[in-house]
Formats: sequence, structure tokens, C-alpha cells
Amino acid sequence: MLMHETMVAQSLFEVILAESRKQNARPVSAKISCGAFDAVNDEVLSFAFDAIAKDTACEGMKLEIEHKPLKGHCKSCDKIFEFELSSPKCSDCGGDFEILPDEPLLLETVAFESED
Repeated sequence: MLMHETMVAQSLFEVILAESRKQNARPVSAKISCGAFDAVNDEVLSFAFDAIAKDTACEGMKLEIEHKPLKGHCKSCDKIFEFELSSPKCSDCGGDFEILPDEPLLLETVAFESED
């Protein structure tokens, strides 16, 4: 298990569990988003989260992980576009571009079900 994903899973778990207690409800799913440079491995993060959540209100919940694409700003035509590291030119004019700041890792939503 990678340390990065374990630390991310632990942080997510703590936030979700605290909100679960406030809501007096069981979390059933969560959606997170992350940028390309966050280097999050979906399988490892899910495995780490499942291990940490065992025997808690978070056990069995589903994690949905969305990877946001890299974006660049063309110095020639001023276009903002998504790109892959393997394509180092503007998708419109072929010009050089600057990489825009990467998206942060965010806990977007958590779905709960009442514990009535």
C-alpha cells in the first residue's frame, strides 16, 4: 500500500466519519476529485479506505474518484484547453503553452442514509 493514498484515505475517513456523526446518518458513498499531479491510484486509495473504514459507520461505502484533466493556456492563440503530457503543443494552433494550476484533491459530495 502506498503511503500517499493511505494518508489521503485517512483524511477522507476522518472528515466523512465526523460528518456522519453530525448528520446522525450512515455514509453510503462519496465522490472525490483530483488533479493529474495528485498522483492518486484509484485501486490503492479504495483499498486503503476500506481497510481504515472496517468496523466503522464508513464500512462498505463506495468511493467515486474523478480525475480532472490537465489544462494549458496557449501563448500564441490564447486558448485554454485540456492536454496530455504526451502532447506538448496547443491543440488548436500547435503553439507553445503554459500549464495552468492543477486541480486540488477535493471531497465533492457524501451521500448518507438515515440510521432510524
